[in-house]
Amino acid sequence: MSANHHDHSHAHGSAGNPEQRRRLLIALGLTWGFAVVEAVAGWQGGSLALLADAGHMVTDGAALGLALLAAWLAARPPSARHSYGFGRSELFAALINALAMLAVVAGIGIEAWSRFATPHPIDGALVSAVAVVGLAVNLFVAWLLSHGQDNLNVRGAFLHVLGDVLGSVAAIAAGLVVWLTGWTPIDPLLSLLIGGLVLAASLRLLRDALHGLMDGVPFAIDLAALGHELAAVPGVVEVHDLHVWALSGERLALTAHVRVRDLAAWPDILQGLRHEATEHGIGHATFQPEAVAWVPLMRH
Repeated sequence: MSANHHDHSHAHGSAGNPEQRRRLLIALGLTWGFAVVEAVAGWQGGSLALLADAGHMVTDGAALGLALLAAWLAARPPSARHSYGFGRSELFAALINALAMLAVVAGIGIEAWSRFATPHPIDGALVSAVAVVGLAVNLFVAWLLSHGQDNLNVRGAFLHVLGDVLGSVAAIAAGLVVWLTGWTPIDPLLSLLIGGLVLAASLRLLRDALHGLMDGVPFAIDLAALGHELAAVPGVVEVHDLHVWALSGERLALTAHVRVRDLAAWPDILQGLRHEATEHGIGHATFQPEAVAWVPLMRH
């Protein structure tokens, strides 16, 4: 005798939250608006650091727009054709954002190399002044997105903004050094430094997004330990065919077959299993009970 139970407690998380979408929308407007200001100032001032920061902000705007679209899709209810909903769109958005940042880093590296060979004149005072305003804007946008870092989609957008914060700091430092000393190589040097920091974070995001899209076990979950905890629930004989994967940027799902001594005790056993799953942040759990008349060796 066998029965199925599906626990459909869906916690949509911050990206599906209207407040989170409002924050993304405000961040999008501020980012694209100031990107235009920085691009003009960077062109007139001759600063690669400022132009790089403006380039970051343009891609950030696209990243925020993509994150906003993914958040809207993730909040849509399941349908007959998409029974799990559209939460996976957040993982796709994180993947695209990571690839976009890698392209930006490559562009900065190429331009910095060129500027080492052919130094450009830089208006240090103008660069520093604009970069200070840019830093304030970027810090405010980063604060807006700081709530929701457990969501991979929001983390992807936040990563772009973090790159801009670092870019603004680099532009301020480069402008001050050029203004006070006239040493122009500091501009491409700092641009390369910021590019390296953004590269490391982008590769981590790329890894996480690909891992999620391939239905990998989330890095925060120890599958073996979880199996032992589920098997330790009173009344459980064995847990097998245990799978955990990401439904969206932060929603996790679980399926498992559970052998029990007495199917009549299944409601109490199920409550214990659901509690263990919830303790690990798993909001969608499916357990299939199987009755056994003998006790096999424990395996997970």
